[in-house]
Amino acid sequence: MKSLAYSVRDPAGRGIALYIAESLGLTSAKCPGAVECFRGDGFILAGFEEDVIYFDFLEDRLPSASEYIVLSRHSSEAGVKSYTVHHTGNFGGEAAYGGKPGELGVASPLTAWRLLRLLKTLRDSYGRSEYEVSYEATHHGPTSISKPLVFVEIGSTLGEWRDEVNHRVVGEAVARLLKEPGGDECNPAIGIGGGHYPRKHTELALSEPVCYGHIMAKYALGALSMDTLDKMVHRSAVKPSIIVVEKKGTRQEHRVLVEEYASNKGLTLRYI
Repeated sequence: MKSLAYSVRDPAGRGIALYIAESLGLTSAKCPGAVECFRGDGFILAGFEEDVIYFDFLEDRLPSASEYIVLSRHSSEAGVKSYTVHHTGNFGGEAAYGGKPGELGVASPLTAWRLLRLLKTLRDSYGRSEYEVSYEATHHGPTSISKPLVFVEIGSTLGEWRDEVNHRVVGEAVARLLKEPGGDECNPAIGIGGGHYPRKHTELALSEPVCYGHIMAKYALGALSMDTLDKMVHRSAVKPSIIVVEKKGTRQEHRVLVEEYASNKGLTLRYI
């Protein structure tokens, strides 16, 4: 069973949640520690007081879930209008935005990929061409949850967070995912290189059946190691079979390390 979670203080996350509750005709329920809660056919939608990056308590409060989807805002200094999907984690020795240093959450490549594709379809249907649909690189908390977790977000300013059309776009994507739990098969991957919005990885996922778990952006490559690659591979609902490397976004020493790891582990290596 999937559980959807959001912060009641977040206009984007709560707006998405209320759209889902209304469009699917959900009934109110009581959930431990939740400010508001709704039950649907095989899923729970729960709003909490805490900010989403501190949702490490989800397993305690929603223990019946097999997977979590967090509905959230996305902030960007550049103010990029966006619909994004990402996994959680801290590659380095700091955890300024929740979670623990050096810890990765459990990725859900198929769920994230399906959401990404649904967001693109709905973005186009609603004529929101000014919005970028993208994966984000792995970042922030929570990181300690033992079950798969995916963030789906609206970016990047208060205007976008409050926009009811955006609530509909993201809410419909999530609702379709819930109503059609099956779907296309994909080849699970991890990504190395690229920016925080890893456009080449996103383009690959939208054009081919390649679904990403963790993505390590160029700015985080100082933490790249065999141990980090092990975490990226093993902290995933399904084991990745491919490592996709953005060649221009990595240095030779990064590529040599990844090539050695892929060879040792029997994983396919692909450059983009």
